[in-house]
Amino acid sequence: MNLNNKIKQLEETINQIIVGQKTLIQQLLIALLSSGNVIIEGVPGTGKTLLVKILAKLIQADFKRVQLTPDILPSDILGINIFDLNSRSFSLKKGPIFTEILLADEINRTPPKTQSALLEAMEEQQVTLDGETLPLPPLFWVIATQNPLEFEGTYPLPEAQLDRFLFKLIAGYPDTEAEKQMLINSRKGWKGKTIDLEKITPITTVDEIINARQAVNNVEIEENIIDYLLSLIKQTRRHPDLILGASPRAAVSWLQTSKAMAWFLERDFVTPDDVKIVAPSLLRHRLIIKPEALLDGVKIEDIITNILEQVKVPR
Repeated sequence: MNLNNKIKQLEETINQIIVGQKTLIQQLLIALLSSGNVIIEGVPGTGKTLLVKILAKLIQADFKRVQLTPDILPSDILGINIFDLNSRSFSLKKGPIFTEILLADEINRTPPKTQSALLEAMEEQQVTLDGETLPLPPLFWVIATQNPLEFEGTYPLPEAQLDRFLFKLIAGYPDTEAEKQMLINSRKGWKGKTIDLEKITPITTVDEIINARQAVNNVEIEENIIDYLLSLIKQTRRHPDLILGASPRAAVSWLQTSKAMAWFLERDFVTPDDVKIVAPSLLRHRLIIKPEALLDGVKIEDIITNILEQVKVPR
């Protein structure tokens, strides 16, 4: 089985377990193929944690989860040097960040200092402890979650830190048909919180995921598609309802995720549709709406759709 088929099987298997989150699952896999960290926003009970656990098991990746709270310190995530009285020397106790997939639950509940320590590791793919630089695993991938409804006692991520996340994905409520299937599964005794991950058969490996990332890099993108993408970026910067448009980092990320989308759809070249499909996930956390537009009920998804409609699609 080739790499592309394994990724498709990965998607199908997760959809069989996590019902009603097809778009979320597809976009999460695109982020994995693009080597980009993800923030998932959704109300409790939509399967965010279970989704990441299952994905880690299916690709045989080392997985750790951190429940972030206001009293979490940077050392709780990164690790600390501890003095051993017997050997009279310091030994490093590594934190949960030394893993391949890290789930940072409720990232907006931890103070800025701890957020910054985590985001530095995401950007540099290394950790510095007491002057010593320690590399993180090649796959190193952070998935952060946050609750969109509770703001009291939280520390919202500033724009510069949000921009370091490749995608912001929304874990919404499933549709009626999908939720009914969940209830039928529950009636038969299936419970997400008691699922035995050891019984899940892995589909691929971390090395194969890294090889798939290399295959994504080899996808061709023609100059007219690059010009189209740049026109979209410029349109975000002059849209009348926006204070802040997409950054140059966003432009580079948009190109990479478009290539990943093309590869996912078994093509070795990018089309305008690939650029469009990843646009909402890539832009929704990077664009800032003007206060007066918010008061008029303008939503970020509406603005993204409007931008995609305004820019002429190349042949």
